[in-house]
Amino acid sequence: MAKPFYLISTSHLEDRIWFLDDEDFKVGMNLVAVAAFVCGITVLDFILMSNHVHFVVQGTQQDASHFIECYKLLYSKYFGKRHGNSGLLRRNKVDFRLLDDSESLSSAIAYVQMNCVAANICSHPSQYPWGCGSIFFNPSQTCYKNLGDISLRSQYRMTHSRVHLPDNYRFMENGVIFPASFVPVNFVENLFRTPNRFHYYLSKSSKAKKRLSNEALPSFRDQIILAGLSDLCYTMYRRSGMEELSDAQKGEILRQIRYRFSADIAQLSRVTGIQYSDACRLLDSF
Repeated sequence: MAKPFYLISTSHLEDRIWFLDDEDFKVGMNLVAVAAFVCGITVLDFILMSNHVHFVVQGTQQDASHFIECYKLLYSKYFGKRHGNSGLLRRNKVDFRLLDDSESLSSAIAYVQMNCVAANICSHPSQYPWGCGSIFFNPSQTCYKNLGDISLRSQYRMTHSRVHLPDNYRFMENGVIFPASFVPVNFVENLFRTPNRFHYYLSKSSKAKKRLSNEALPSFRDQIILAGLSDLCYTMYRRSGMEELSDAQKGEILRQIRYRFSADIAQLSRVTGIQYSDACRLLDSF
């Protein structure tokens, strides 16, 4: 009997983000391959967003739970070593949704794919590098070389783990393991049958509808705003970060970010580390 499919979604972190820059995203991508290999689970689709992640996997719920906990543990160890906060994901809740037919499976894959579009980061999933957006119905996929072509030490340094992945896994020039190395692309493409049908599911997903119905979504990535936050604090107040500012100054920084980057309150909270309710209060109080 074939194993079931599950959509795995982590809760959105309101006042923190998983991936502070592209290096974090690269490690996050490679640890998907590591966790899937270690847990022996099939990952059909995934996407890494600033403050949450989604996976579509094949396996029992126990398999799915083992996989996401393994992934969170691996990434938390890396994050703690680099940024000094190993407890980032300790209380991050996870939702598991059973996908019990081809329709729900197709819709879940489309939902995952369209997260980056709904966030107004790009106009099509194929333009987003931190997931599977470019590997389906795309004949022009370029990779660098096989993992077997480099030393184990180089592989461990790339993946931030001591797991020896299969030698035929490919990686791209930026050091990211190509998702098609472990994602069953043919299975997913056969599920949708044609590119037009795939794009139909993308266009009718709830994430696509959300973008069409909400013109106030953020248009700048969290990492872009985060990179300029310390400069903004220093330029305006000669302070190195938000933690050194008074409430009045924090409120002005929040207004400046909202004005300059068209950021909504949820995004302001994520990039500054200020709780959503406090961000609302600071914006309205001064």
